[in-house]
Amino acid sequence: MLNRRIVVAALLLAGLSSWSLGALAQSDPLPSWNDGKAKQAIIDFVAKVTRDGGADFVKPAERIATFDNDGTLWAEQPVYFQLQFAFDEVKRLAAQNPDWKAKEPFRSVLARDLKGLAASGEKGLLQIMAATHTGMTTDQFAATVANWLASARHPTKQRPYTEMVYQPQLELLTYLRANGFKTFIVSGGGVEFMRVFAEKAYGIPPEQVVGSTGVVKFRIGGDGRPELFKDSKVEFVDDGPGKPVGINRAIGRRPILAFGNSDGDLQMLQYAAAGPGARLALIIHHTDAEREWAYDRTSKIGKLDKALDEAAAKGWTVVDMKADWKTVFPASK
Repeated sequence: MLNRRIVVAALLLAGLSSWSLGALAQSDPLPSWNDGKAKQAIIDFVAKVTRDGGADFVKPAERIATFDNDGTLWAEQPVYFQLQFAFDEVKRLAAQNPDWKAKEPFRSVLARDLKGLAASGEKGLLQIMAATHTGMTTDQFAATVANWLASARHPTKQRPYTEMVYQPQLELLTYLRANGFKTFIVSGGGVEFMRVFAEKAYGIPPEQVVGSTGVVKFRIGGDGRPELFKDSKVEFVDDGPGKPVGINRAIGRRPILAFGNSDGDLQMLQYAAAGPGARLALIIHHTDAEREWAYDRTSKIGKLDKALDEAAAKGWTVVDMKADWKTVFPASK
């Protein structure tokens, strides 16, 4: 007959083991990521830079992580969401500008003439952006963006744009912050546009959003109150080689982790990876045509060509969306 104390101890141990395994499963910091090289690379990197006394330990103040926005934190197809906002604003403002019905590039937007819009080129897009993003105060613009986000829906997914964020990335941001990282957005998108939703969507406050900027001027408004007015001149484009410059200007520290998805992120990834000590450069490869979109080298939106080649050459971590993510978007609210 088994000793009663041994039986009780075994039962307790079994119960404890079951509890421990359950707790361990629930404590997975990245539950929407499939187990694999990409997930393990992230966990291993965080472990070694936060291990006090370890060879790769990084002080909390230097744990800077930068993320592109379009195609990295939220989707970017079939058109950049900020550009869709501009198109919707043209339609909303058309009644106040009756001449737009016959004036390019506004006519093409109102008529949904994609060929005509494409023919207007960069000059036409700049005119659209100027008409919808400038000539108002920063507070007025922020309110306009907030109103649009509250009602607009993605044209094919029929979800609010704030639900077009990537669930695995939300988990990664939370995981990094829990381990002493400071997370930043570094995007070619307009900084005033992104700051409206970044904190609510990603937990990234406005002061940690780095983006393209237009000229903003201080003035005394008609009511006698100080205000900031958005001018039509472009001040800084935070894309491609502009990203490391923007990081230097706004953050003042080289990131130890950088995450992007396109050739527009290449220089940011190069800059982050070139620093001393442990570094992690990551690229999302959009491979999931069923749950999201599949695109890379020939895409007009989020083209990933040179950066994909450099990732292979330099040993950067490429996240295969179809293989590495259990889910793409969060559950609808």
